[in-house]
Amino acid sequence: MPTSDQAFASVVVCQMLSNLLRDISLFRYDSQTKEIYILAGDNIQVTIPPSGKWEFIDE
Repeated sequence: MPTSDQAFASVVVCQMLSNLLRDISLFRYDSQTKEIYILAGDNIQVTIPPSGKWEFIDE
């Protein structure tokens, strides 16, 4: 299960993406790594670790 910090951060990130009119294509919690992964727009990728400190994935 996601931590409360992850849950709060995921709402913040999804709201930010929505404000920028970006479609959220994928929202996934990985129980092995304990991270939330969000894919939005053409290539916006965000991970949220248990600490809730979200970050963009640069590729």
